[in-house]
Parts: sequence; structure tokens; C-alpha cells
Amino acid sequence: MKKSLATIGVLAAAAIALSGCTDSAAGPSSSPTDDSASGELTAVRVAALPIAETGALWAAIDEGIFEDHGLEVEVVPAQGGANAIPALISGDIQFAIGQPFGPIRADQQDLGVVIVGNYANSLADGDDVNAVVALGDSGIMRPADLAGKKVSVNTIGAAGDLTIRKAVADDGGDPSTIEFVEVAFPDVPAQLEAGTMDAAWAPDPFRGMILGEGGVSVVQPYQATIPGLSVLTNITTQALLDEDPDLVAAYSAAMAEALEWASGNEEAVRAAIATNLEIPEEAAAGITLPTFTWDLADAGIEDLGALAVEYAYIDAEPDYDRLLQQQ
Repeated sequence: MKKSLATIGVLAAAAIALSGCTDSAAGPSSSPTDDSASGELTAVRVAALPIAETGALWAAIDEGIFEDHGLEVEVVPAQGGANAIPALISGDIQFAIGQPFGPIRADQQDLGVVIVGNYANSLADGDDVNAVVALGDSGIMRPADLAGKKVSVNTIGAAGDLTIRKAVADDGGDPSTIEFVEVAFPDVPAQLEAGTMDAAWAPDPFRGMILGEGGVSVVQPYQATIPGLSVLTNITTQALLDEDPDLVAAYSAAMAEALEWASGNEEAVRAAIATNLEIPEEAAAGITLPTFTWDLADAGIEDLGALAVEYAYIDAEPDYDRLLQQQ
């Protein structure tokens, strides 16, 4: 088990590192600065996590949906939505696909970060798109068992550890005794096996790697706390909305179409996951996909904000009228 988990994790991490060197979606002949290749297309840089959910974006780019809206998209790998916010503010990227908690925190600091649309919601029942997992011999079987343990999340102080705390408390455990550590999702299988943490919060394909080798799904924290909570949202800045509304409108229309198309073309999404994460097609076929949607109406973001106040992650809920600007 140890050899196979570590090997798969290294291969996945290597694939992701390589995806940062080129535009995984546009292909080697495309470049935002190459007018001959771009034609009349407008180049945009979009930060996205190297996880299965990004398959909808990769597949929609391959389908030509963004080109149809006059856009050439460069996908920039990121560790989390919060990590992409400085790049958004500096103008290094125009959009980010990430957890809504980063923008919630940014709104508290009046940084001018806004959510212009949803991207994907978790599943309200059944197998969810992420889970806290542990090795089969860890003795960790239920949320309360995480008390006093070291648990990894991709970004500390965000929806992952917040919902885990709530799930542990609801199960009778003491969430204040959990030691959270920050580990990028591709590093989870190897580090979990190496014993650097006791359990890990992870999406597919990394969750599937661990469970496939006899690991345990301890809790699905989104489903246990805010069923159907948004996994990822589309984020930009108020400055871009004000200065280039046509670009934001084009991106919004393209993303809305892309997500609707992805919902009805699961096979293409899974193929894009296999290609971009360099995992076997059979592994991609077993991945649990989220509900792809542009609509923020049922994203649970206000519930997340209220939970964040309850657990003192933030002092007060954000200005939702300013933060949530559905395009």
C-alpha cells in the first residue's frame, strides 16, 4: 500500500508541476502574447486548483466555448482561492476559481474582491466531492476521533477546517484540540502515508487514491454541516468590473455556458481530468463530480459566513451585496 500511494501521489504532483509550465488548456501553439495565434481573442489568466472539479474548465476550453466568446484562457495552477487573491489584486490574473472563503475574508479587509458567479456545489447526499480521509490502520473512524489529531487542509482558515471543526463538535469531539496543517492536495497521499499528519481533507483524485488503497472516509464535512455548499466560485475584483465590464461580461457568459455544457457532457469532463492530471482513464471514471452551476442562489455562502462568525474565524459577516455580484 505504501509504495503504490506514494508513487501515485508523486506522479500526480509531477503532472501538476508540469501544468504550471505551459497552458494546459490552450496547447503549445497558443500564447496570450502571440497575436498570430490569438487572432481577435482576448487573453485572460484564470487561477484554478489542480483537482478534478477543474475538469469542467479544461473540457470547456477544449470544446472551444471560451473562444466562441472571444477569449483565450490560460489556466494558472493555484493551491486555493485565498492564495490567488494577491495575484487578482495585482492584476497578474483576471479571474480565479476558488473556495468562497477567501473572498469572505478579503471583504472583511475591503480589498475589492467579488464573487461574480458560482462554479460547483458539493452534493447534499451520497458520496460527496471531498472528505476527511485517514489510513485504514489509523483508528480514526468518525469525526470525534479527529480531536487531538493533526489534520491537513490545503488552506488553513478556510471552509475546509471550518466545516471540519463544526462536524467534530456535532459528533461530540473538541475541535479546539485539532492541529491543522497546510498541505497541497497533490502531496496528501505521500505525506499521509509518511505519518506527517493523522488525517487529511482532500477532493478527488487524491481522496480516491487513499480510499482505493484501504483508507477510511472519516467525514464529508460540507455535507455534514452545510449540505450542497459551494465548492468553488468565480472570483475577480471590483476594479476589473468597473474598468473592463465587457471582459467580465464575456467571461461570465462563457463560464455560464461552459458549466451548463459540462453538466451534460460528463464523459468529456472525465477525459479532461485524466489528461490534465495525468491519471488513468479508469481512475477518472470513478471520480465523484460536483454539481456544476453558475448560479449563486443555492451556494450556501451566507451560511458559511454565519458559521465563520460562530467559530470566530471572522468578526462579522461580510457585506453580501458587495461581495456577491452575480453576473
